[in-house]
Amino acid sequence: MKSARKPAIEWRDVNGILLLDKPSGVSSNHALQAVRHLFRAAKAGHTGSLDPLATGLLPICFGEATKIAGLLIGSSKAYSTTAMLGQTRSTDDAEGELLIESPVPTIDDDLIRCGLRMLTGEQTQIPPIYSAIKRDGERMYTRARRGEVVDVPSRTVQVDRFELIANNLPMLDLEIECGSGTYVRSLVRDLGEFLGCGAHVTALRRLWVEPFREPAMFTLDQLEILAAQGVSALDETVLSVETGLAHFTQCHVNADDELRLRKGQGIEATVAKGFCVAVSVKSGRVVALAESDGVGRVKPTRGFSAES
Repeated sequence: MKSARKPAIEWRDVNGILLLDKPSGVSSNHALQAVRHLFRAAKAGHTGSLDPLATGLLPICFGEATKIAGLLIGSSKAYSTTAMLGQTRSTDDAEGELLIESPVPTIDDDLIRCGLRMLTGEQTQIPPIYSAIKRDGERMYTRARRGEVVDVPSRTVQVDRFELIANNLPMLDLEIECGSGTYVRSLVRDLGEFLGCGAHVTALRRLWVEPFREPAMFTLDQLEILAAQGVSALDETVLSVETGLAHFTQCHVNADDELRLRKGQGIEATVAKGFCVAVSVKSGRVVALAESDGVGRVKPTRGFSAES
């Protein structure tokens, strides 16, 4: 007897941003697909991977909001993490193979803070061997899992704050505010090297992503409960596309200029030079991502649907 086929999913247009509280133990893509299926969203993407071990804020962009996902990936972020001193692991977190175990000496807060200061500001960082960085079209972690020798290129990163919250040797509770592309696992690894005993991450949580400094996040369990009530209950969790652009320069446009921008034409507007967001005066909705020359001309680089 043939098993009954599951009914095909009736995908629908959803536009906006969900602030997901990603659980530990699942990949960012797995979390994304779970959310997409709950919402039955025709189009969805996330704004930068979190490690499977990590929890916390993972903005999910639906529909028209996928056009700003790259901007959110490049935004500043904050994390809390717990570091275990005395062990160096292959992945720089608790999931990796133990490589070196060292005794942990008595370390006072002043020495720890000295190391944190050295790892604050603009610096060159070597990402973990097990990372999602692509080289020649292949993820670094794929090569590392095959046992290949992985030459990870260094990168320049910005760490705005690296703070000791609690010293409970051999465990340290830390908080970090940093720019895009910064690996917390690398910061913890480098702190362990400075302290002379090695270290790895045992817990990691993303606290916020600019502009969502005080995010009202939803867990997968909460979303499943709402899904049982119907899609209208789910849709109440979705923020507008505009909320994800609140921290960028705004260029407010009238109906005539809105029409020109939607046609891909430039307009006359006095806005600071560089990237800006064109917003309709009438509706308050985003019209386009744009570039200003700073002397009176704004050109669209990506438009948004008037129906979103």
